[in-house]
Amino acid sequence: MRIGILGGTGPQGTALGARLASVGFDVVLGSRSRDRATEVRDALLQRWADRDLRLSADDNPGAAGCDLVVIATPWDSAAMTASDVAEHLGGKVVVSMANAVVKVGPEFQPLVPPRGSVSAHVQAAVPGCRVVAAFHHLPASKLGQLGEPIESDVLVCSDDPTATAAVSEIVAKIPGCRPLDAGGLSNAMAIEAFTAVLLQLNVRYKTRVAPKLTGIR
Repeated sequence: MRIGILGGTGPQGTALGARLASVGFDVVLGSRSRDRATEVRDALLQRWADRDLRLSADDNPGAAGCDLVVIATPWDSAAMTASDVAEHLGGKVVVSMANAVVKVGPEFQPLVPPRGSVSAHVQAAVPGCRVVAAFHHLPASKLGQLGEPIESDVLVCSDDPTATAAVSEIVAKIPGCRPLDAGGLSNAMAIEAFTAVLLQLNVRYKTRVAPKLTGIR
C-alpha cells in the first residue's frame, strides 16, 4: 500500500510519514512545494540512514494519488486541502488527524470547527471519499523517535466499516499502538476535543501523555 500524506512537511506529517515508512509502507510526503517535500524527505533519510525507509516526495496532488491519503495539515486548512485535490481522491480512504485546539493564557481549549469536527468538515469537502478520524493523540515527538515503541491506543472512527478496518490494520503495525473502533464519524467531535485535555496534562506534568484504555481485550 502506498500512503500519501498531505502536509507531510509539518511536524505531525513528517513524524507519521517516517513512522509508517519504518514499518514497511511506501510513503509519499506531500507539500504545496515539491522542493520542500524533497528537502524534508532527504533530511529523514539522512537521519535514519541505518533504516530502509521507503519514502518519496511530491506535491500534494501527487501524494493524493496514493492508495490511502492522510491529511496532516493544520486543522483550519484540512478541508480546503482535501477539496483542492478532490479530483485525485475519488472513493479513497482519507484520514483526518487534525485537532482544533487553541491556547488561551495557560489553558488549552477545544474549538468547534464547521460541522462539529475537523473530520466531519473534511468529509463534507470530499463527499465521495471515506473519511476516517485517527492518530489524533499521538505526539509528533514520540512518532518521530523510530527506535522507540509508542504505548498508546489509537481511536479510529468512520461511517464506513471497511475504512475503519483498513486504517486499524495500519495502526496495528506501529509497535505499541492498539487500534480501537470508536464508532461513527460523529464521535470525532469528542475525540478531537479531548486533545485539549491531553495537552493540558503535558504542560502540568511536563511529559507527553497518550491514552491507554483498560478493560478491552
